[in-house]
Amino acid sequence: MAAVSTLTLGVAAPGAAAPRTTFTRTVLATGLADPYEIVWGPDSQLWVTEKSGLKVTRVDPATGTKTTALDLAGTAYHQAGGSQDGLLGLAFGSGYAYLSYSYLTKTPAAVTGETLRLKIVRYTVDAATHTLISPADVLTGLPSGTDHQSGRLRVGPDRKLYYTIGDQGANQFANACDPNWAQRLPTLAEVRAGDWSSYVGKTLRLNPDGSIPADNPRLGGVRSHVITYGHRNPQGMDFTGDGRLYEAEQGPKTDDEINIVHRGSNYGWPYVAGKRDDSAYVYSNWSAAPGCKTLAYDELVAPAAVPTQQESAWTGTLDAPISTLGTTVGNDYDFRDPASKCAPSEDWFICNPTIAPSSLTYYRGVRGWGSALLVTSLKDGAVHRLVLSVDGRSVVKQERLWVSRNRYRDTALSPDGTTVYVATDSTGMVRGPDGTPTDVLTDPGAILAFRVGA
Repeated sequence: MAAVSTLTLGVAAPGAAAPRTTFTRTVLATGLADPYEIVWGPDSQLWVTEKSGLKVTRVDPATGTKTTALDLAGTAYHQAGGSQDGLLGLAFGSGYAYLSYSYLTKTPAAVTGETLRLKIVRYTVDAATHTLISPADVLTGLPSGTDHQSGRLRVGPDRKLYYTIGDQGANQFANACDPNWAQRLPTLAEVRAGDWSSYVGKTLRLNPDGSIPADNPRLGGVRSHVITYGHRNPQGMDFTGDGRLYEAEQGPKTDDEINIVHRGSNYGWPYVAGKRDDSAYVYSNWSAAPGCKTLAYDELVAPAAVPTQQESAWTGTLDAPISTLGTTVGNDYDFRDPASKCAPSEDWFICNPTIAPSSLTYYRGVRGWGSALLVTSLKDGAVHRLVLSVDGRSVVKQERLWVSRNRYRDTALSPDGTTVYVATDSTGMVRGPDGTPTDVLTDPGAILAFRVGA
């Protein structure tokens, strides 16, 4: 059994009235290599993908005992040093487990030169050995890289597979000269050739065998696996019981988003971040600058050679978020405030007014709570509870739960509604209690259990 420490916590934000619901915190399991997806399995165990460990691990929710269900070392690929590739999504459906992971190819991508690809694979769940066997490729050759992978995988109420792919970090930092294709739609010739390079910045919907559903929308006159586009890094996705699909997406320096996924919709990126309000965001298209590779990249100040565009200049149809996360700021906000806690180390991204949402779980039935969304944060050491309106179309309240010095990655719920399980990253930076950046994490590579009223 894993080492256990217990602490009773409330759910109210600092300064709020005494909470009605309390939780006991237990460290259930440790020693995981970047747990990414945590799912309550068909055998009443927790199934976890280890992004950098390249394993699927079963964790006993009673004892914390770990067993290996699948080891993909030598098959899947993860580049060390904080890379976002590796073993990512996991979902169960009809006796199968579906996984997504990165792998190496010998043929570089035409635009980026990237030799990483991603695939979705179906495995049979062996009920006797509790392992995953008989792999069968569902969809191969999907875009992959080292940044903005997204990688959330769900089986919908319609028994289709849903998958998010980020924009691969295009048009920023080391990828500044790569064009951002979140708005680029697949052509008919590409679909017929099985060329999925334009699937970056998209939500996909697949038949379980990997084929294109006949009722997927025609976008740009072409039916493909793509059902929505204009996304940056949608790391959170979950269904309600009646089939509504919510999505959490990381913003650039502001405007993390909570969206409702509507088939055929455009969510604006990279032309719009959050709402189309011309506030604290301008699209700087570095990839379109002559001599881009000779320019010194700066995320705040673009040289004259880089084309820029205000959000209001984009005339496309935007499906706006139902909520943004973090702190809303205006054009006068100083992202490099010399008084900031991030100034000494210049880790400015940690102090940006975002939370870096890394997952989203819809819940209904946790004792003492109503319908809401649980959204994990990589930056502010909290799990955020977003209370929904009666119709589910807006967020009426936000509060931070279980504040600690951890990078929270994903959540899973026990079927009886008494426990929330939370996975934490193995490494990375987080805002400490006083807002100072730190890479000293309290529970790295762990599964934490928060039990109601224990």
